[in-house]
Amino acid sequence: MYFKCTPTQQVQYPVNGYDGGDILKRQFTKDFTQQEPICQESIDGAMAILKSGKIHRYNVGPGEKGEAAQLEEEFAAYMGKKYCLSCASCGSALYLALKSAGVKPGDKVLCNAYTLAPVPGAIENAGAKIELVEITDDYTMDLDDLEKKAAASGTKWFMLSHMRGHITNMDRVMEICKANDLTLIEDCAHTMGGYWDKKKSGSFGRSACFSTQTYKHMNSGEGGLLVTDDPELIAKAIIHSGSYMLYERHTSRPSMEVFESLKTMIPNYSCRMDNLRAALLRPQLKQLDNQCRRWNERYQLLEKGFATIDGINCPARDPRETYVGSSIQFSLNGQSPEVIQTFLKSCMDRGVELKWFGNKEPVGFTSAYESWKYFGDLPDLPNTNRVLSVMCDMRIPLTFALDDCVLIVEIIREVAGEVLK
Repeated sequence: MYFKCTPTQQVQYPVNGYDGGDILKRQFTKDFTQQEPICQESIDGAMAILKSGKIHRYNVGPGEKGEAAQLEEEFAAYMGKKYCLSCASCGSALYLALKSAGVKPGDKVLCNAYTLAPVPGAIENAGAKIELVEITDDYTMDLDDLEKKAAASGTKWFMLSHMRGHITNMDRVMEICKANDLTLIEDCAHTMGGYWDKKKSGSFGRSACFSTQTYKHMNSGEGGLLVTDDPELIAKAIIHSGSYMLYERHTSRPSMEVFESLKTMIPNYSCRMDNLRAALLRPQLKQLDNQCRRWNERYQLLEKGFATIDGINCPARDPRETYVGSSIQFSLNGQSPEVIQTFLKSCMDRGVELKWFGNKEPVGFTSAYESWKYFGDLPDLPNTNRVLSVMCDMRIPLTFALDDCVLIVEIIREVAGEVLK
């Protein structure tokens, strides 16, 4: 079965105060890391692969098309792109995108200072250096800083991470890329199903990479998808991913002639997705847009509620952005680290799990750019530090009902009233 929900509830939130009643004493008891069960069609597809024993993507008979190949065709069609490659993870897809675009050891790659560790990890894995770009109060890249650093660095490589689903002004991004001859690679781990001005996130760069890790918008445990319209880039990526001389078994690819001059020049990095994970994903792709709608129903309830709480600030989103609200971020502007830590602990004591990007030590999935010490000397980025120092982050799993979101708002309201100064 697929999972459905009722239309968005109309909720009246109190302004700068409480409604009163027992809700102030209630705990939130659901797990912020619990995802929905895999749908039955995905389970049936996975069971068919297990019963066949044909888990490896190239273990197909004459005239047979494997699950990975079919997923690539279907996701390319969904994105409106010519080619797609399924990978072991989004991090490996980003690495293949860099290598296949032509990034060499020692090259500089422009990148957000606000992103998750697999993004700088892919840059370091390619032997490149990172040129960190500041962020703004709305959690997107500072495009003035990008323009300045693109001109000053002379680099030709730009990896833009749409971190936590916040899409920056892509019209201006493309103007900067054109003016500075930048090759854009999009990290769309958090924007699968999102749009900028009616154009799909992941449709702007030379290539784009998506995640199918458990906490993303489709769930195969781990996995990544690379899309592009560039025949040479996808041919290199397919060989890099570990195709051996079996690239003909890919059906989302250019003609065989494109591979001929490359096949002995491209190393094998073994970054393939298998048929089992692809079988899990294909039915989920058919439900992706509906799942995005369900996330946004929950996000909008939370955002509306947070707007009525003193001390909680959710930056306004650009009307040209069609986001996917699988998580929500807000700022505790003007609060000290000690107050923020007390706020986080008090929320956690009531069952509401928040992450804090201002933490000096990396915790769980959350870390700031200062943790990427493997790059050597890192710059001081005052605007990014200021924004991250007060930013809180919360997952919105689809296992949460709309009423759960209302309860979360009221718990945070109570804690804010007790703790924030």
